Amino acid sequence: MTRPTPKEIKPMAQIAGVPVDDEIATRISNSIGPAFEGFAAIAGTLPFDLEPALYPIAQTQKVSK
Repeated sequence: MTRPTPKEIKPMAQIAGVPVDDEIATRISNSIGPAFEGFAAIAGTLPFDLEPALYPIAQTQKVSK
């Protein structure tokens, strides 16, 4: 997990339907960068089962007894 650059932010914003220019992409990078840097020490060390993207799927599955 690395700090996103303006070059990476622009296509992500475009895909999300919120296109931004170079100046805005730079401002976004500068504002969220410290959060990425704060997590850099533990990046890649969390077990895969802690990946939050699958939480909605896991929460909606019925448990068989």
